[in-house]
Amino acid sequence: MLRYLIGFSFLFFQFNYCQEKISLWAKGVPNQKKSDEIEKIIETEIIRIENVQNPTLEIYLPSRNTRTDKAVIIFPGGGYEFLAYDWEGTDFAKALNAKGISAFVLKYRLPTSSSIIDPKLAPLQDAQRAVRLVKANADKWGINAQKIGVLGFSAGGHLASTIATRFNKRALKNSYDAIDSISARPYFTALIYPVITFDEKYRHEGSKNALIGKSDDERLISMFSNNLHVNSETPPCFLIHSTDDKAVSVQNSMLFYDALIENGISAEMHIFPFGGHGFALAKGKQYLEEWPELLYSWILNLK
Repeated sequence: MLRYLIGFSFLFFQFNYCQEKISLWAKGVPNQKKSDEIEKIIETEIIRIENVQNPTLEIYLPSRNTRTDKAVIIFPGGGYEFLAYDWEGTDFAKALNAKGISAFVLKYRLPTSSSIIDPKLAPLQDAQRAVRLVKANADKWGINAQKIGVLGFSAGGHLASTIATRFNKRALKNSYDAIDSISARPYFTALIYPVITFDEKYRHEGSKNALIGKSDDERLISMFSNNLHVNSETPPCFLIHSTDDKAVSVQNSMLFYDALIENGISAEMHIFPFGGHGFALAKGKQYLEEWPELLYSWILNLK
């Protein structure tokens, strides 16, 4: 009898976290060629995913009793070379669920993959597709299609700020299916120690090199310096950074915040004096550990 109870408990635990994982591109991944490359999942202190071959959305829904109408699509960081999949993905999805917010973790393609034809566009293609898929299935998942935001950490923050400013850019050469007609504009954007600019003064060299290459092509640098593309249609934004971040300068968040204010976009920014880079939920980091509560409150109070 005990064996069955243990099995039931395990199933219950699983059900209350990830309920489903779906492929982004059911009819074949665009902008991708056949190769011998294999997707890698490496588990050490965190779960790292490299060489993503099949982009997916992992779905986390709170109980219907606590579920609000808001949802967040999470883009883990990793310098566009890997995904910090649990640390900046599934762990945060569970935390959002505890606040009644539905969450979707995006396993997006990385431009370092040799399977991709045009590497610089693959992450944006996956991000746009993710927003459209969640909007298309909003009724099924009990959320409001007009209240779906994106949350990105580090390089995932660069991707989140890219879709926030280029949601209407045609990332695919050809239409894929009917949901391409759905707007990929997020309802809000949350950027956590984000990469924003590829300008030499403040850029994160690794993210820039992974996405657009080592050469200083001014056209590409401008294209992917997202503070330059904020406009009146950019969604409201929440930013967190630490002053002592040695990997991604705090100036990245400040540049984006300034651009938001200049364009009349609602924005909230918190700069902490310590924390470094990659602190995620900031467990055990003194009062920095309180930052997720600031985000939850901001999301839940958005009109």
